[in-house]
Amino acid sequence: MTQSLTIRRPDDWHLHLRDGAMLAAVLPETARHFGRAIVMPNLVPPVVTGDDAAAYRTRIMAALPAGMTFEPLMTLYMTEDTDAEDVRRAAASGLVTAVKLYPAGATTNSASGVRDFDKVRGVLDVMAEIGLPLCVHGEVTDAEIDIFDREAVFIDRVLDPIRRATPGLKVVMEHITTAQAAQYVQAGDDSLAATITVQHLMLDRNDMLVGGMRPHYYCLPILKRRDHREALVKLATSGFSRTFLGTDSAPHPTHKKEAECCAAGAFTAPIALSCIAEVFEAHGALNRFEAFVSLNGPAFYGLPVSDDTLTLTKGDPLDLPTKITAGPDTVTVFDPGRPLHWSVA
Repeated sequence: MTQSLTIRRPDDWHLHLRDGAMLAAVLPETARHFGRAIVMPNLVPPVVTGDDAAAYRTRIMAALPAGMTFEPLMTLYMTEDTDAEDVRRAAASGLVTAVKLYPAGATTNSASGVRDFDKVRGVLDVMAEIGLPLCVHGEVTDAEIDIFDREAVFIDRVLDPIRRATPGLKVVMEHITTAQAAQYVQAGDDSLAATITVQHLMLDRNDMLVGGMRPHYYCLPILKRRDHREALVKLATSGFSRTFLGTDSAPHPTHKKEAECCAAGAFTAPIALSCIAEVFEAHGALNRFEAFVSLNGPAFYGLPVSDDTLTLTKGDPLDLPTKITAGPDTVTVFDPGRPLHWSVA
C-alpha cells in the first residue's frame, strides 16, 4: 500500500560542496531536496576569513541552477591564526553561521587545522559571547590512538575541557559515530547538539570490511561496531531535540575512491532523505522523522523553520542512481545496501 509523508522542507547541517566542476555537479543534488545547508570550509586553500566565505558563497550561488532555491549557510575554517574580530564581523553581517574546528590531520583537507587548542581560546571566547556555534570534527589524531577510539578519546581530552573552559559556547558534535558521543550529547545542556550522517545510521564496519574492502563506505570518522550504530539509531529516532541530520555528503571522483589509498567520504546527497525515512520506518519512528530532518536543526541554530513543504511517497523499490558526472570525472552515489522505498516528490 502506498503511503505519503509531508514535512517541512529539510536542511542539511553538514555538507561538502567542493568547488569548480564538482560544485556545479553536486549542488543540484542537495538543492533538489534541502532548503539550506551548513557548508564545510575545507577547500584548498581553506575558507578562513569573512572575505573567503563571501567569495565562496558567490561561487555557490552562481552554480545554482535556474529555478532552484537554496541557501548556503557559510562557515569559517578555524586555524591557530584565526582573527577573532574577523569572526565577529562575519557573524554580525549575517554571512557566517558557524565556525568549523578540525584537529590538524583528522580528515580530508584538514592540514591547516588546530594542533594547540590553547591558541584558539580567544576566538572561542568571542564565539561564546556572540552566540556563534562551533562545529567540531571530534577525533584526536595521535598515532598511538586506534582509529576506532579517536572520537571517544577526543570527548575526554579535548571537547569536555573546551566546554568547561568556555561557558556558554554553543557546540555541534558533528557526524557522531559512537555510543559514548550519543551519551555525552544527551547528558549535556542546551548549548550542546550533535549531527548524525546517513551512513552511520545505516552501516557498521562489517559492511565496509567483511568479504573485501568497500571503498565507497570508507569515511572519517570511520564506521564503528554494530552496537555503536544501534546507539545512534536509538538517539536519532527517539525524538531527542538536540540531534539532527548532517549528511556529511562528501563527493570525490570515483577514481580517487577506488584507489590504493582511497579518499574518505560518502556521497549521499541524492538519496539521503530516502535512506533516513527507511531507517525511521524500520524503527517505528516516522512520526519523529520531521523533527530530525526539518525542525531540530533550526531550533538549535536559532533559525526559522522552512515555510516550504516536501512530500515523500512509499511505493515499489526505487531505481537508485549509481553515478553522476562532474566535469571529466564521475562521482559514485552511496549504495545503502538495501532497497529503498521512499521517493521524494
